[in-house]
Amino acid sequence: MTKKSKFFLLSVMLVVLVFGIVYIGVNLTSNFGKTDKEVSVEDAGERLNKLYSKISVTTETPVKGQIDLNPIDVAESLPDISKFPITVDNTSDYYVEIFSSTEKSGTGVDGWLTDVATEFNKANIDINGKTASVQIRNIASGTATDYIKSGKYVPDAFTPSNELWGEMVKASGVNIQLVSNRLVGNVPGIVMSKVKYDALIDTYGSVNVKTVTEAIANNELSMGYTDPFASSTGLNFLVTALNTFDSSNILGDQAVQGFEKFQANVPFIASTTLQMRDAAKSGMLDGFVLEYQTFANAADLKDAYVFTPFGVRHDSPLYALGDVPTDKLDIIQKFAEFVEQEKYQKSATEKGFNHLDEYKSELAVVEGSLLSSAQKVWKEKKNGSKPITAVFVTDVSGSMAGEPLNRLKESLLSGQKYLGKDNSIGLVSYSSGVSINLPIGKYDTNQQSMFVGTVNSLQASGGTATFDGIIVALKMLQDELALHPDVKPIIFVLSDGETNEGFSLKDIKGLIETYKIPIYTIGYNANIEALQSISSINEAASINADTDDVVYKIGNLFNVQM
Repeated sequence: MTKKSKFFLLSVMLVVLVFGIVYIGVNLTSNFGKTDKEVSVEDAGERLNKLYSKISVTTETPVKGQIDLNPIDVAESLPDISKFPITVDNTSDYYVEIFSSTEKSGTGVDGWLTDVATEFNKANIDINGKTASVQIRNIASGTATDYIKSGKYVPDAFTPSNELWGEMVKASGVNIQLVSNRLVGNVPGIVMSKVKYDALIDTYGSVNVKTVTEAIANNELSMGYTDPFASSTGLNFLVTALNTFDSSNILGDQAVQGFEKFQANVPFIASTTLQMRDAAKSGMLDGFVLEYQTFANAADLKDAYVFTPFGVRHDSPLYALGDVPTDKLDIIQKFAEFVEQEKYQKSATEKGFNHLDEYKSELAVVEGSLLSSAQKVWKEKKNGSKPITAVFVTDVSGSMAGEPLNRLKESLLSGQKYLGKDNSIGLVSYSSGVSINLPIGKYDTNQQSMFVGTVNSLQASGGTATFDGIIVALKMLQDELALHPDVKPIIFVLSDGETNEGFSLKDIKGLIETYKIPIYTIGYNANIEALQSISSINEAASINADTDDVVYKIGNLFNVQM
């Protein structure tokens, strides 16, 4: 080999070596500073398409159905009252039944009223020559209000967390009489990480609902709150926020526009306090709303978070309901006096109540009609300028045959009345394979009719490929996002949770994490742990909707998320 040939060969090898080093360097630096999840985004579409190609997918011709134009019948959707436990039973025939909010009528630190009512019954108190007793039913304030307003079930007395629910009952036309404005002291608050709390103090000088809403509107704070249709703290936060935008008219243009701007940056509205706390633990939220009594008993919160009270106090007023007879009213009044005794108030303090008594309500009494209107504003404006696109993934495997599938159909047909008209929906069903029964479309009258017809036509048979159904829903949503990138995607999975065919959660978990699409699961007599594992990936709710209350629960879920 000549010197010239050797020189040429060495030159070529050097060029190849340099090119190789540069190529490797470019690839390394292109991913430098990215997390594994960010890098995986680049391959997510390819992986989704690969998984989708391996699934047997058919596209059905949508079938139109008859739309029910009647308004939502809350009473019909409510389960039998026996669904909600009696935590203290009456010990005499001369008694009153009291609906009580859950933070005081359960067990342990949440069992203060349970304990006091038990003592009341043991005391054998004589009223009008007869031994009196009480019966306590543990039921959330918002749900209790639905029973009372709808007339489905009206107890003798009601002690919600705050006066707002009493005002709503009054506005509905139910006869209601305030017996005591306070059984036990409590306060709602914003719970915020100390780091973020200090940052807001530096920027705004103080932390309250006004500065918090400003910080959220300016995208400086990530905070969640609970459903104002069901949660006492959520309803309180809603009206307090509206009041900060315009205290002279909480439903005026200024208040509504301020709320809409703020709401556009709210990342999370929880169906339950538990769901919200789980999101906070994951680091998704800087702050959230909670009652002080719960905060005081949460060891994992007290060291790293700061509690800031807001709104109307939660002092558990006691009301008599309906045309309550004089003798029953006497029992209610006697019970209100009984709980005021020092030893019972002391036990309440030990359970986290009766703290922050120096805090006075920021708001005057808000009329029930205004509260109902505020809830409607929230429903219309909660998604800001981002409409929802949802795909319903329905299990039609053989294990769903009979009652489970009938309840699934009933819950979807009732729940679809809660879907906002600015949103878009689609529906897939799965057994061994997957069918696209209804492609994604704007939820207008035509789409609603096809949704109803599609649901009615579902039939059960075959195996259960749950994750194949989710993959198809993910593909539909990614295709929709390519056309409409401003929509907010959601998936609802309705199943008994028993997957036995197709892909596994392990196969698609990375995709779900990458796309960050919340997957809400509704279980019908289900393996609820399997469904919870799906929902927990992106902090969505999982509902164990048994045959008694699935219609009511799914209505609430759609109301919050859609």
